[in-house]
Amino acid sequence: MKQGKLRHELLAEMLGRLPARDPRVIVGPRVGEDAAAIDLGDRLLVAGMDPITFAADLIGWYAVQVNANDVAVMGAEPRWLLATLLLPPDFCESAVQVIFDQLSEAARRLSIALIGGHTEVTDSVTAPVIVGCMLGETTRDQLVTTSGARPGDAIILCGPAAIEGTALLARDAGEVLAARGLGSEAILRARDYLFDPGISVVAAARAAAAAGGISSMHDPTEGGIATALLELALASDIGLEVNADLIPVLPETREICRLLGLDALGLIASGALLITARPDSAEGVRCALEELKLTAVVIGHALPKESGLVMLVGGEPRPLPRFERDELARFFEEQPGS
Repeated sequence: MKQGKLRHELLAEMLGRLPARDPRVIVGPRVGEDAAAIDLGDRLLVAGMDPITFAADLIGWYAVQVNANDVAVMGAEPRWLLATLLLPPDFCESAVQVIFDQLSEAARRLSIALIGGHTEVTDSVTAPVIVGCMLGETTRDQLVTTSGARPGDAIILCGPAAIEGTALLARDAGEVLAARGLGSEAILRARDYLFDPGISVVAAARAAAAAGGISSMHDPTEGGIATALLELALASDIGLEVNADLIPVLPETREICRLLGLDALGLIASGALLITARPDSAEGVRCALEELKLTAVVIGHALPKESGLVMLVGGEPRPLPRFERDELARFFEEQPGS
């Protein structure tokens, strides 16, 4: 198998084999859902889990951001984090301190408590790996799922495409980009995308939920905006039409993708947020996001399932592009010596 997510069809088949759920599980395992939700009476416990297998210099900070995103897009407040840290035998103790400092500082900034986990030194990994489990809470009437979109809903994209992928390429392939003509200032700006505009969508999710009238939210990660749109459609059992020309792409992203022969729509996209909203609520949601100085664009609308998945490019309808693996993984796999 190729690096990245399991094929959606294979994952759906495997999830379909799982035994019957506890009736208290409101949202369980399903393609496209960002986290689970469990009924605890007057509150719902929302739980999400993501591994971090890259960005070794910022792995602790990353673990907090991406796991908080998965809980926030369910309409919940991220509260508690458990983290499993796997380290190779040649890792030094001072570097362990750096990771814990990153975890602590990132959690502090989002008012999240680090409540436990596991640490292990093992030759099963050649670089540090963190698996985070984020817990949050919400109520039934505030819960948001990926599966809530309905035909007629507006599709809103908050944030530009491929923020995360752009930053990682600038950090890990800076020499390649420089050799292909990208200036040092552009590389530095792209590296800083992790922090500005940033990859957290917690504030955006809060604002969208508070605006009212939203039907779903989804956190685009591996496979980029295109894959997130596919997951939204699969989870909600809908079709959709999206205008590719309306999807915001920052200048450094556009240039890096051009130089490396990549498609920004298939590049890992933490920092963006997909939202669907009832037609009469879409403008209010968009304005609420823009009040936070966030880019928010209505890029399309949901359709009945039989209408299919359509992307307009230059006004011409095309099938929504599908990516077997994230463009980031494809780039690094194709490098000499990889």
